[in-house]
Amino acid sequence: VQLVESGGGLVRPGGSLRLPCAASEFSLDEGVIGWFRQAPGKEREGVSCISREDGTYVSQDVRGRFTISTDNTRNTVYLQMDNLAPEDSAHYYCAADRERGCRGGYWYGPYVGGMEYWGKGILVTVSS
Repeated sequence: VQLVESGGGLVRPGGSLRLPCAASEFSLDEGVIGWFRQAPGKEREGVSCISREDGTYVSQDVRGRFTISTDNTRNTVYLQMDNLAPEDSAHYYCAADRERGCRGGYWYGPYVGGMEYWGKGILVTVSS
């Protein structure tokens, strides 16, 4: 299984970015795909996820600004990030797992371990 993130970069406050995560040998029919992020000096934290069984979840920390979706192939997941703020600057990591669901209890707050597959991460910098 490979997860490849793209779409990161530098954006001004208030701007938008869309981060695709392309999964090979894995689809939403098999489990959950989601996003974590890690800012310098901080813990990795859950952002959002999507699964066929549980639908979607977006952390309350970014709800209303971030949305998650998939395409018809169900092996590419998109994190749409709007009204970005400097505190959203971080490395964003796509992750997938066949056993975990997409529920707030696991995906909200610091990462507690256990995700099966990871992308290499992509940097998002929000700065004027």
